Amino acid sequence: MDGTAAIERDRVALKRIVASLVAMAGPAVGPHPEARAEGEPRKTLPRHLWRAILRLLRPTEAAARRLIIAAARGLTVCLPPPRKQRPASPVPLLRSLGIAVMASPADLAAAARRARAEARRAAVPARPRSVSLPLFDPLPHTPTQDRRHGPAHAVPRILFPGVTEPSPLPQPPSRDDPVSAARLGQRLAALAAALDDLPGQAMRFARWKARRDLGLVRRTAPLRGGRPPGGRLSRFDPSDAYRPRNIREVDEILAYAHSLALYALESPDTS
Repeated sequence: MDGTAAIERDRVALKRIVASLVAMAGPAVGPHPEARAEGEPRKTLPRHLWRAILRLLRPTEAAARRLIIAAARGLTVCLPPPRKQRPASPVPLLRSLGIAVMASPADLAAAARRARAEARRAAVPARPRSVSLPLFDPLPHTPTQDRRHGPAHAVPRILFPGVTEPSPLPQPPSRDDPVSAARLGQRLAALAAALDDLPGQAMRFARWKARRDLGLVRRTAPLRGGRPPGGRLSRFDPSDAYRPRNIREVDEILAYAHSLALYALESPDTS
């Protein structure tokens, strides 16, 4: 099963969807945010538009993630040897216990070098941290039993007739409430960058697999079980007579990309 042509076709389709999402978000997530009359850039979106973009962004991210996994089939990488950890010095512990420790000239010179290096790092302005597309599906939220806080409308109101007056319940959020678009813009930028550099992202996933095989990572499966996140199809079958009616283009792309990713994970190409 060679899915190179299918991966490229789905990649082009996902890029078209990302472009439409950026157009929906408008100048709030662009490089030059729209300025209001007061001169402040618009960094918010109405709640209904923010939710509409998220409903398409989640399955698009999941489909791109599965295309990366399918493109990484057959890739092998060689990890560099692990760095040797320096033995921990007992000097801080001894000094915390009130034990005097004499420092040698070599230790004093090393401490001076570390201080100069930290001063140089502090003088250099920090680079903005780039945001990359996560390689793993978000794990399903499991509600905990020990909930110390709850929504205001679900909290019981204890009243004493003639002593206390009932407080009004907070109003539910309006569909036109402004919602910050900063995180949304970062996710769109990371998704567009991943689709533009699919081979580089595939090598990134291959490096993660190599670290997983050596037991250097905590998570062992990139995809979660069940239906892909945000999708409305559990499998790709155009001839299925029981398909839901509200199927979008991104749902079909996600279902097909999910089958490609499962095949790549179950049948690795070792040739």
